[in-house]
Amino acid sequence: MKKKFIIIGGGAAGYFAAINAAEINPDLEVIILEGNNKVLQKVKISGGGRCNVTHACFTPNELIEFYPRGGKELRGPFHQFMTGDTMEWFENRGVLLKIEDDNRIFPESNSSQTIIDCFLESAKNVGVILKTSTRVDGIEKNGEQFVVKTNSEEIIADYLLIASGSNTKVWNMIENLGHSVVQPVPSLFTFNIVDDRLKDIPGISVPKATVKVLNSKLTEEGPLLITHWGLSGPGILKLSAWGALELFKKEYNFEIEVNWLSKKQETVLEFLKTEKQQNSKKQIILRSVFEDVSKRLWEKFVVAAGISETSQWAQLTNKQLESLAKQLTQCVLKVNGKSTFKDEFVTAGGVDLKEINFKRFESKLHSNLFFAGEVLNIDAVTGGFNFQNAWTSAWIVANSVGS
Repeated sequence: MKKKFIIIGGGAAGYFAAINAAEINPDLEVIILEGNNKVLQKVKISGGGRCNVTHACFTPNELIEFYPRGGKELRGPFHQFMTGDTMEWFENRGVLLKIEDDNRIFPESNSSQTIIDCFLESAKNVGVILKTSTRVDGIEKNGEQFVVKTNSEEIIADYLLIASGSNTKVWNMIENLGHSVVQPVPSLFTFNIVDDRLKDIPGISVPKATVKVLNSKLTEEGPLLITHWGLSGPGILKLSAWGALELFKKEYNFEIEVNWLSKKQETVLEFLKTEKQQNSKKQIILRSVFEDVSKRLWEKFVVAAGISETSQWAQLTNKQLESLAKQLTQCVLKVNGKSTFKDEFVTAGGVDLKEINFKRFESKLHSNLFFAGEVLNIDAVTGGFNFQNAWTSAWIVANSVGS
């Protein structure tokens, strides 16, 4: 009689583990249990529907720097299965990948459906059994095995993988098995800001800004995007990931200081003084003197600096020049709340990493109980890193099951 490998969760980690386990061990009966009627929903919406598969960073010590939580624990696993291995895995199955300018890796098709089709076909080819609309209601230990209670049946599992992501109900079941779960808080979110300087200019972006959370050590650099509700873009998303716990404690009410140019205030001031000398007769508001600041954003800063819309450069006082330089380099904005980044909801929190054997991604409390993906207290900044954690952890689980 075949041994059963039950996987709770039909997402990225669950499917990757199922396919690899079935390929490595054909004598294993591999079953995926998914509560929804569709699988791989997060894969479908990720990367704006293009699926950011991984990131072109090929050194484990560098890769772990993108994980606010779990980086240290992933160093060893990344030596076993890395971004290059991910690329090879997909390309061996006919999925052509491309590296974009910012090092994010996508399928050449620019469609997440390519990844989904690859998973569905690969799983079918190796005989993985899929049970959708199958809600797990309880997990009990029975000797060396596990009893998985669903809304339709009880299944005995010889090996059990929990890859259910940020599922509070499943986390409760994990706690019932004796594991600790770190209280989940949101990560990867945008900032809600009501401020005249950002009003009526959604879609305006700057390629490189520095954002600091005042009264904290949190600071991040990267592109910024002005939205209908405040600020977004990679710089903000990275800051939200690294500051997930601290910003949660602040109840998402805090002040940030934005340096829109990532330049020193003195440097910007000298540039403005030169501009005043060279273009004395020109009207200030008509043209942004910084390539990275659009005309509409420039207008906002000029007005905020207390400069009349009709003023010429020659009319500016040193105090007004200093005020404009400050708007560009020390722009203080009040954050009041957050918004989820599209549908790519990521949490900081999950199964306590101290209770996991990372050579196998196996529970230290129960042999043959495994965890992969976001169910663990591991999360990363945006850019394909959360998926790489899913692929690596799932691959190691697949190689550990039955061994």
